Amino acid sequence: MQFDPKRLAAEYAVYTPLTLHLYDALVLGFCNRFVWRCKSRELLALYQRNVSGRHLDVGVGTGYFLDRVQFPVTHPAITLLDANAACLTFASRRIARHSPRLVEANVLDPLPAIGPFSSVGLCYLIHCLPGSIPTKAILFDHLKAVMTPAACIFGATIVQGTAPRSWAAQRLLDFYNAKSFFANARDTVDDLEAELASRFRNVKVRMQGNVALFKAQRAEEGER
Repeated sequence: MQFDPKRLAAEYAVYTPLTLHLYDALVLGFCNRFVWRCKSRELLALYQRNVSGRHLDVGVGTGYFLDRVQFPVTHPAITLLDANAACLTFASRRIARHSPRLVEANVLDPLPAIGPFSSVGLCYLIHCLPGSIPTKAILFDHLKAVMTPAACIFGATIVQGTAPRSWAAQRLLDFYNAKSFFANARDTVDDLEAELASRFRNVKVRMQGNVALFKAQRAEEGER
């Protein structure tokens, strides 16, 4: 599957050192509460339920949730993966106490030799990637290859389709898609659940406002 490098560049370029300093207040504070109607505490709870001591975070943003979650071990092994070096730098400084490993890579491409990981988190990444969910779901194949047999994958993404949304939410979605900050005009919760179910087991997807929160476990060979 080929993805437009110019479209990818536009989506990654929006995250600069300046915008990252504003991200927590604007996105995780205002937009999550008043526009997407999924408070950040819901996303933190998702992390808290599923994060492990050997964790891969993909599309790391500011490292907000990794900074706040309570890991199940004293010295977690954390790897941060992102195509944007600014995000990696910002998030790694925020959780420097955990000495994270940094990997600059595009999750739409096969990943380098990393892992295996017992948990993988993808918070607000999928809606930024180009294409519809059936095409960009190739990222699940790449991540599955670096997960342990019993590993958990979890995350959250903003969807459209039949998901109810306010006038303000739709206007912001239209603007973000026009500027290539988002690429979720065709993303639906049904497609997300179908792509997860074709690769993983124990799939759970639920809607909170405009946000689809999901978790699943890697399927053993022969299960699917």
